[in-house]
Amino acid sequence: MSFPKFLVGMLGVLIAFAVTTYMMTHSFWMTVIQTLICAVVIQIGYFGAILFLVMREKSRNAGKQVSSSGDEASQEPSQPFNTSATKTP
Repeated sequence: MSFPKFLVGMLGVLIAFAVTTYMMTHSFWMTVIQTLICAVVIQIGYFGAILFLVMREKSRNAGKQVSSSGDEASQEPSQPFNTSATKTP
C-alpha cells in the first residue's frame, strides 16, 4: 500500500474515532488525547507491517539466489546498483 493511500485511510479512521469518542465521552480534551494515542498505535502498526514486508522480501530473494545456483560458494555477491564503479573488469 502506498503512503498517500495509507494517509487518507488513517485520517478517515481517526476522524471516525474522534467523532465516536466525543459522542461517548462529551469531553473535547479526552477525545484529543485518545485520538492522538490511536494515531500513534496506527503508525506503529504501519511501521511493523512495512518492516515485515521488507524482511519477507529479503528472505525470498535470498532463497531464490541459493536455489538458482545450487552452490553458494561460487555465487558472486549481488551489487545494489549497476554503475560503472561497481562493475568488475
